[in-house]
Amino acid sequence: MAPEAAWSRPNTWGAAGCGRSAGDLANSRAHANSPMTFRLIGAVLALCSSSLAALAGELPLGAIRLPAGFLIEVLARVPNARQMAAGDSNIVYVGSRSEGKVYAVELDNQYRARRTTVVASGLTMPVGVAFREGSLYVSAVDRILRFDGIGTRLDNPPAPVTVRDDFPGERHHGWKFIAFGPDGRLYVPLGAPCNICKPDPERFAVITSMRPDGSDLRVFARGVRNSVGFDWQPRTGELWFTDNGRDLLGDDLPPDELNRAPQAGLHFGYPYCHGGALADPEFGGERPCSEFAQPAQNLGAHVAALGMRFYRGRQFPESYRGQIFIAEHGSWNRSRKSGYRVTLVRVNGNRAVSYEPFATGWLQGESAWGRPADVLELPDGSLLVSDDLAGAIYRITYSPARRP
Repeated sequence: MAPEAAWSRPNTWGAAGCGRSAGDLANSRAHANSPMTFRLIGAVLALCSSSLAALAGELPLGAIRLPAGFLIEVLARVPNARQMAAGDSNIVYVGSRSEGKVYAVELDNQYRARRTTVVASGLTMPVGVAFREGSLYVSAVDRILRFDGIGTRLDNPPAPVTVRDDFPGERHHGWKFIAFGPDGRLYVPLGAPCNICKPDPERFAVITSMRPDGSDLRVFARGVRNSVGFDWQPRTGELWFTDNGRDLLGDDLPPDELNRAPQAGLHFGYPYCHGGALADPEFGGERPCSEFAQPAQNLGAHVAALGMRFYRGRQFPESYRGQIFIAEHGSWNRSRKSGYRVTLVRVNGNRAVSYEPFATGWLQGESAWGRPADVLELPDGSLLVSDDLAGAIYRITYSPARRP
């Protein structure tokens, strides 16, 4: 396809997404006429205050708690850092949501950041990044763009090629985590354009896949409200993904979900059923929960589980290999905040058997200074964590010498 003629206009959000006005929230279709509107506005303003403080100075990494032997350090400061993808030549590509930019972080042979470069700007919510055969793929709400030969042109990036531009343009859950599967296809989720509704089942609340050139679009999974993270189990090649539960059913319902899709064509419940057992008060009477695929693991309510990866490396102890790390972005409208951490789901075969904190401390009391958004393993087995609130990428390493 021809190169993109005009990039989308930059978003008007400020640092770490705080420029979205209280009026936008009050007028959004998800929360209009809700009695919770003013509390939600206050929550957003509080997050913005924390964000500006974090961007202004050093980050309080001493507050982060990890298991014995692990260490967290700041790898790079990247405004509004969201999904990460590993490219050639020790380059990590990073998407953003509110900044409208895509970044390249060049690492040296010791996996320390040498330089951070903006390789694309003026895009609409370019959260998702995926790398294949020298090309960087970027999601921008209604389209997927491709930047060919990007690794050798960081200082003079190529014009984007439009891979596909007919995805829904709705911004509510319109940002997209993307990744190539073991089948060589690009997987693209299409979130529900609402908190709770029954949208077009071919266009929303699905995970789709397509060939790298944008052709042969297929629906892989249905009933997925808003997945912003997925990965394939290394041994079986099965897709596992996070899904964010609906709002406005109270502090403790419904749970976010970690789901397993061993085959195409499964339905995971939205909007009829949440967490495998909770019938939706509006739509639950239409179809019972027994009709749908059950979650592999229910996660915390409103923790906003985003990026997830199976750990394949050998730097961490043996007990971590093949397990799932999840970035929990944190609640935004719960009366007491939850999430704001990295969690670990342990699996045995094709079953999730436990769910536990791994890295905590971005939330201090009711004040959050950081929000994990994605996780990515480097070739040496260390783990990167992106943080869109503090505008940072952290690197977590392990050494037995650090154990007491």
